[in-house]
Amino acid sequence: MDKRKIRDSLRLAGALLFSWLYIPHLLVFMVIGVGKRELIISDLKAIESQINIRIPSFMLLLYQLHTNRYFRHVFYYRIGPAFDLLISWYRPGDKYFCVPFSTKVGKGLKYAHPYSTILNAESIGDNFCCIHCTTIGKKDGRRPRIGNNVTCGCHVAIIGDITIGNNVTIGAGAVVVKDVPDNAVVVGNPARVIKYKETV
Repeated sequence: MDKRKIRDSLRLAGALLFSWLYIPHLLVFMVIGVGKRELIISDLKAIESQINIRIPSFMLLLYQLHTNRYFRHVFYYRIGPAFDLLISWYRPGDKYFCVPFSTKVGKGLKYAHPYSTILNAESIGDNFCCIHCTTIGKKDGRRPRIGNNVTCGCHVAIIGDITIGNNVTIGAGAVVVKDVPDNAVVVGNPARVIKYKETV
């Protein structure tokens, strides 16, 4: 058997062994609205490929709650501040991955080791993907708006009252301070468009 499958199987066994720790989380998951549950399930599916075993959605939720502090943070964001206050204190998320409750994030949030990442946007569309050290923040009190299917490399900064279009790729180290059109690939500081993706 593949070493990664063995590792993930052992992690799943640990999650099942300590499943009692997550009874409050599972209860909250069952009582929150259908819309919030669907968002959490979409987040699980977005990061499903990061593990090397196939398991049902319910067990995947338990697995990620137990092994993935970044997912725990996203889970607490999705369930809202009241439930977050009740249950996050004893199994906290990652303190260096920040998604304020005031940011509206669409379905399928995907991330890879998002250490030192702040997603402080007005809105973020579906299927957003980021890597570590991504900073999305405000300037003069105004925050960015980000479209669907946007991917950010590591060390990206998106600042101020700007709009990022749909299907945009932002290269590592880019500093984005102006609007970006749909289907663009941008790089650099300040970010500039280097090409457009072909659309069908």
